[in-house]
Amino acid sequence: MSPKDPLLGTLKVCILGLQSDGGTVTDSSPQLSSCCQLLELIFRKGLQQPVLGLVRRDYWHCVELLLQQDTCSGLSALSLAMEQTSTCRKLLTAQGRGRFFLRLALNRRILGSVVQHMLHTPKVLECYDPAVSIFRNEEFVEPFLSLLLVLSEMEFKLNIENCSFLDESWLLPVCEVYETVPCRELGMVLRYLAGRVFVLDLLEGSQAQVDQCVQPGDVIDEINGISLRNASNGQAGVVLARLKGRPLSLRLLRWRGEDGAVYPPLIKLLRTLQQENPSLQLNSSAILKQRGCEGRQPGQSQCLKEGRIVYIVQYLGKANIGVYGGKEVLQQGIPLVLEKKHPSKTVLFDLKETHLTCTEKSTKQELFRHHYPEISCVGRYSQPDYTIFAFCVADCPETPESTGFCCVVLQAGSARECEDIVSRIAAGFKHTEWFV
Repeated sequence: MSPKDPLLGTLKVCILGLQSDGGTVTDSSPQLSSCCQLLELIFRKGLQQPVLGLVRRDYWHCVELLLQQDTCSGLSALSLAMEQTSTCRKLLTAQGRGRFFLRLALNRRILGSVVQHMLHTPKVLECYDPAVSIFRNEEFVEPFLSLLLVLSEMEFKLNIENCSFLDESWLLPVCEVYETVPCRELGMVLRYLAGRVFVLDLLEGSQAQVDQCVQPGDVIDEINGISLRNASNGQAGVVLARLKGRPLSLRLLRWRGEDGAVYPPLIKLLRTLQQENPSLQLNSSAILKQRGCEGRQPGQSQCLKEGRIVYIVQYLGKANIGVYGGKEVLQQGIPLVLEKKHPSKTVLFDLKETHLTCTEKSTKQELFRHHYPEISCVGRYSQPDYTIFAFCVADCPETPESTGFCCVVLQAGSARECEDIVSRIAAGFKHTEWFV
């Protein structure tokens, strides 16, 4: 009976787990991290250290030898993946580059090809101990290649841009993109710690606070594609100054995971940050978990979606109000809608950075979407409970022949919430009107 390597047996079980999940493998797949760690252990097993070398050898150094030995040339998928890994500015160590390369190879289904090249490159094989390495054991190589063939037949869709913590951990943070319209200033107070740019606080009434997409403790990973990994003091400010007056796209790394827990590699840095901003709460009981709107408690009128506050309100309808869309017409437009007595719909009212959307909660159908510059006015209805609000937009889909304005009416759960929504919509088109 031929001997078996425990790493290969465990990898097989892990791959079967990935297959049992069905569909595309993403960063949220529970078996992904284990699979990547096993692949890394196999690539490292039996790796010998140079006698006189000052740099500790890792498997990425062996992959680099493939280009030096001309075993992959031109614009092959392998050489392109190696080039992308070598030039990624978010990676500072050989460990980080090796992990990035493994994720890239899974995405592009070339991991089997990588190993085949390594097996046919004597300079690479010299780096491995023949008594220990799977690469140097003929009985183990064949089943390993078979497992890689199975992986190559699966579809991986991993977020390659989320790589700034691969130097330290296979566990990756939640990564989201925050896009904002051109504005005079975002209003974020930044703090530089260990080569990373943290959001320390948000200025009252600023664009960042209004959008509610950035939270103190988050890490700014990129600004318009410019990496801030290993950034020096003031570098983010220089980039923002250079991009003043242009739309901004910020890649954010959240300090808490999908389950609401603090992302482990950030704990020590966040405690340092907390000394400057005591309002930053790190204990699990104080963290509102990002569950989405389906997980809200009864009677709750807000939920979190992709880090933003989404309001759960009633959509009452809309009506054409003629060719004038000033705020004075709201007090006439709202009664027009209420007189129709249409059944109200429970909707998710999402105030994003550049536009707002209204989605029916039960069916997930989007009822409307409007960019802030399309909104001519917004306000509350002058009734005792002050929970009804409305805004006017050009045209009315219900009356295509009309070229006037449409009054859209909704009802919030409380007067305070109604005021918050109106203020956020008003801030949205105030921040955009100066450049439209």
